[in-house]
Amino acid sequence: MPNCIFCKIAGGKIPAEVVREDDELIAFEDISPKAPVHILIVPKEHLSTLNDAGKEHGALLGRMTLLAAEIAQDKGVAAGGYRVLINCNPDGGQEVFHLHMHMLGGKRMSGMG
Repeated sequence: MPNCIFCKIAGGKIPAEVVREDDELIAFEDISPKAPVHILIVPKEHLSTLNDAGKEHGALLGRMTLLAAEIAQDKGVAAGGYRVLINCNPDGGQEVFHLHMHMLGGKRMSGMG
């Protein structure tokens, strides 16, 4: 998608503090962090929302989750705990319409039970 900021980051056209990258995923620091550690895990394939993922994306979604756990370990927040979430569409809090996962840690998270 030509105007998608995450596509531009994945394509190297916009700089980001990248913490991990491979052929399918890129993970980078959120520019407006909501926690001391706030990483975005983004597939390089453009999917606007989680609703656009099909069965063929199951392995990719699994890799995103496992990468979140690996990064939490690397960042030193795994033992204390962290939150992983995907916002979907406006009512779900999605602001950038390119599927992405948030990994937040480094402080006690409130809400959500």
